[in-house]
Amino acid sequence: MAAVGATTLALIGGSALTAVAADYGDDDVAVSVAIDPLVAPGNLAMTVASGTAALTENGSTDDTRQFTGQLPTVTVTDTRDAADIPAGAYWYVLGSITDFTGTAGQPVIDSSDSFGWVPQLAAGTDEGAVAAGSPVDPGEGFIDAEIFAIANESAASVSQGSWSANAGLKLLTPSTVAPGQYSATLTLSLFE
Repeated sequence: MAAVGATTLALIGGSALTAVAADYGDDDVAVSVAIDPLVAPGNLAMTVASGTAALTENGSTDDTRQFTGQLPTVTVTDTRDAADIPAGAYWYVLGSITDFTGTAGQPVIDSSDSFGWVPQLAAGTDEGAVAAGSPVDPGEGFIDAEIFAIANESAASVSQGSWSANAGLKLLTPSTVAPGQYSATLTLSLFE
């Protein structure tokens, strides 16, 4: 960046020339980079796209309020050699969720009665190697953990290298639910 009023002096053929640079304003450019976690060769790993899953009201009735949203994309990467994977091994991702709690003393919303999801493989994911978990309607599950995605045979599916999935989320509450800001934690775990 040139300083205001900077002077440049050059000697040409024994005579001195003077030039003045004028500053016509500065502007900043933000530079950012997203660096994914390094997955070393020979590893099975899971990453979740950054961000949160915000639920918004959609499709409510006189008796029930419905809130929907989208889970950030979940990616499982397998860089192992198929020969190093034990026969019969398979990986799976489980999801579990805490109850929804309010920030101002609102009553707890029981997730096992109110929360559900519809897992789905992302476009381009080989459906023969990996399957999305079954949909769970509010009131039907999430007492413990639910299957988000599964590879029935790790050694056979490793050739694709990575798989991505997400899920539509749904929360149902009575129309009499106390207003306020509620939050819960959805934990995704990769097992083999």
